[in-house]
Amino acid sequence: MGRSRDNRRRAAAEAVVEAVEGGLAELIPDPDRARAWSLLIDGAPQSHVDLDDPAHLSFEYQRRIGHVIDLAAPPGKPVQAVHLGGGALTLARYTAATRPRSTQQVVERDAALVQLVRRELPLDPGARIRVRSADAREGLAKVPDGWADLIVADVFSGARTPAHLTSTEFLDEVRRALRPGGVYTANLADGPPLAHLRAQIATAAARFAELALIADPAVLRGKRFGNAILVASDSPLPLAELTRRAASDPHPARVEQGAKLMDFTGGATPVTDTSAVASPAPPPSVFR
Repeated sequence: MGRSRDNRRRAAAEAVVEAVEGGLAELIPDPDRARAWSLLIDGAPQSHVDLDDPAHLSFEYQRRIGHVIDLAAPPGKPVQAVHLGGGALTLARYTAATRPRSTQQVVERDAALVQLVRRELPLDPGARIRVRSADAREGLAKVPDGWADLIVADVFSGARTPAHLTSTEFLDEVRRALRPGGVYTANLADGPPLAHLRAQIATAAARFAELALIADPAVLRGKRFGNAILVASDSPLPLAELTRRAASDPHPARVEQGAKLMDFTGGATPVTDTSAVASPAPPPSVFR
């Protein structure tokens, strides 16, 4: 009990707190890992980074995206990746560690957050990661046609995905930037009655031939608010291996695809720029 209190005191003493464009950023040291930190924005957990082991993914949703990154190309093969939303650059660091010589672009609107992360959690100088401070959709528009093997969307403003990143027009930009057979994956958040998540699946189905959704079964049943990872491509997805990995995680998840995933939409219609709204705000209990 005494050691636990000491750890909490150490974390409080060494935390870095700074105002950024998106709110109050806190970098909290991990008491169990010497050079690991969690990033919070206005109290909402955003990212976890271990500078000594960038291949370590602590947050469950990031582990699930990590599986997608692992299976997007043969093991160790460099990829060209675009990350929409930077946070602490966790997933870009992961890709650089597991796929050396990859070329990556990160688009993060919050320039003050980028400066904080670069200063306190510096990138490996050898990593080919370019960080651009811009709106995600505007930054994506500057990616050359067919450039990306992988596009990762993990964009939240005030714990909500902005409306303009939820539409078919946005996915048209994603498709334009992806090479044929490239993979798109997005972190979606919703709770009962799952109207946002259902509409996002219908929207992706209007633009991609192959879809899968990775989520905790309780989230899929509408029992609680949580994250769901969308995976989309024009080529067949590695569903068997994705399912195996998701099921063997510390927090097991289910992979929905095919007819069951289409049934999950419940008749929802695709979202367009004119009908788009931001994802729902999580209830306060999620971060307690």
